[in-house]
Amino acid sequence: MGMTQTQKILAAHAGLDSVVPGQLIEADIDLALANDITGPVAIRELVKADMDKVFDRSKVALVMDHFTPNKDIKSAEQCKECRDFAHKHNIVHFYDVGNMGVEHALLPEKGIVASGDLVIGADSHTCTYGALGAFSTGVGSTDVAAGIATGKAWFRVPEAIKFNLTGELAPWVSGKDVILYIIGMIGVDGALYQSMEFSGPGVASLSMDDRFAICNMAIEAGAKNGIFPVDEATIAYQKDRALHEPRVFEADSDAEYARVIDIDLSEIPPTVAAPHLPENTKPVTELAGIKIDQSVIGSCTNGRIEDMRVAAEIMRGKHVADGVRTIVIPATQEVYLQCIREGLAEIFIEAGAIMSTPTCGPCLGGHMGILAAGERAIATTNRNFVGRMGHVDSEVYLASPAVAAASAITGVITDPATL
Repeated sequence: MGMTQTQKILAAHAGLDSVVPGQLIEADIDLALANDITGPVAIRELVKADMDKVFDRSKVALVMDHFTPNKDIKSAEQCKECRDFAHKHNIVHFYDVGNMGVEHALLPEKGIVASGDLVIGADSHTCTYGALGAFSTGVGSTDVAAGIATGKAWFRVPEAIKFNLTGELAPWVSGKDVILYIIGMIGVDGALYQSMEFSGPGVASLSMDDRFAICNMAIEAGAKNGIFPVDEATIAYQKDRALHEPRVFEADSDAEYARVIDIDLSEIPPTVAAPHLPENTKPVTELAGIKIDQSVIGSCTNGRIEDMRVAAEIMRGKHVADGVRTIVIPATQEVYLQCIREGLAEIFIEAGAIMSTPTCGPCLGGHMGILAAGERAIATTNRNFVGRMGHVDSEVYLASPAVAAASAITGVITDPATL
């Protein structure tokens, strides 16, 4: 029996010729990741288990991105724990204020993750790196602690769903719309502990930023991981960037899938997920006119340079509506600098938006845009659960940068094609 792309990566890292769905394996990891919230938990577990060690200081990443610059004493102490641990063990990939970024945008940008890698991270959106053709998945802080100390992790080999993509996206439609459309189709548990494997001729039309956004939200369908094939775009992205040699794994022609879903990209409209689940999706036209108080453009899903360019194109020469707080958060320092160099920062500020240092901030209700009771936000983030961005009586609508920018200009949820 043939293997899927994910199964081949797992088999290779477990030192096995083949694996089958449901099989329990122990595999070598290429990277263990934690942030300023999950890192301290992992560090304490290492100390508690008398395993305060690092298996490879170049294969551990600690990124201070959730509450940085520190918003209060507790967040400052959490970052200090990570900072002290990184210094003690001489961690190569430690990122703090000034050189940090939102972790799932930062690591691919820095070339720390490459095709064929096996990555675990104490953050559910670690699945982002599947865009590079890597197996990456979120795990608990205790599992990451074990990975940091031993360089190994246990997995149950997932079965897979194959998404056969055809066609090309329409104007103002992006990878964010694709994944929202898919989650609306299969539900938040539609891929539970399965691998979402994307293939077909439509893949070539998707940019790397589109693919990062799609894989980032695989977890919102309950998936173990999302993954794209390695093609010319993937190789080009990693050229002069990858810190180690990418490895290419391809699904066998006779690989078995739990199901195959055909998707014509040209038929996907700008899509919005209404409160309070990512599966509650509708075409933007069905939600148009709903008043918003805040628009957030950023996050590990949509804070990359393409996202900034799309938002700026819509906001150029316009001004945000009265009463709409518009927060633009480039996902990394490199993206922020590129926004300045290309004049995007000027467009945002002249439009009445603010720009923030890279941070997860408002996405998890941390800082930089908390909602009060009764307030409503449209955001390019990845979750819209009850109380996700602030008060339990607030609402979050998930959308693409194009829709979020257009809505900021009008003050109501808006189809960017109508501007």
